[in-house]
Amino acid sequence: MTDILLRRDSDRVAILTLNRPAARNALSLGLMEALDAELAVIADNPAIHVVVISANGPAFCAGHDLREIRANPTRQDYEQVFALCSRLMQRIVRLPKPVIAQVHGVATAAGCQLVASADLAVAADTARFATPGVDIGLFCSTPMVALSRAVGRKAAMEMLLTGDMVSAERAREFGLINRVVPEAALDDAVLSLARQIAAKSPLTVAIGKEAFYRQAEMDLAAAYDYASKVMTRNMLARDAAEGIDAFLAKRPPVWTGT
Repeated sequence: MTDILLRRDSDRVAILTLNRPAARNALSLGLMEALDAELAVIADNPAIHVVVISANGPAFCAGHDLREIRANPTRQDYEQVFALCSRLMQRIVRLPKPVIAQVHGVATAAGCQLVASADLAVAADTARFATPGVDIGLFCSTPMVALSRAVGRKAAMEMLLTGDMVSAERAREFGLINRVVPEAALDDAVLSLARQIAAKSPLTVAIGKEAFYRQAEMDLAAAYDYASKVMTRNMLARDAAEGIDAFLAKRPPVWTGT
């Protein structure tokens, strides 16, 4: 039986690959459970500094597995699917390591949610994005949570209300993705970005990622108060002292992650 989630580690980067190509990598219960479990393991692995989520086949992710969902049409089953999906997306946000989505083909509905939940996203110039639930009578309400936090309200509402496909370049313009590259260059572009971030102090990156999302939920005064406390805690870390001393001495820093 083929594994529905593959993992390959490369120089402090864990590359997780969705591997249901025949189903366009739809997020079945099994795939969501596998991805959630693997991220939980990676969270405690000091050897991994960055995570990449990629996919095999013609699409990045076509959303939830609608055939699986309709095969079990009870409230309890529906609640299980969306609770698991919500837990997975929050796992990505709370993971103390940056997550990069590597997108090719289409990323629709919960697949678009996966992209929006990642910290960074790099897409092939042929990639397309949509939240088309409205077209089948099922508004993309859970994808909306991630989408509305990644892009402006008008752009999010346009995607949610029309269900239209959005090009990679348009997605970059309104902030859903960071970079657009030729499809043939996608693997190298993502790995280069991942390795650049993986070379930073893992402690500093973890502190910064957590602080970014927490302060975004606060009002301005509370955000500054919280961020000041975070910077003080960060300044007391060995890596901060090492980084500043290395900068002043004009030498490369040696990170310890402490």
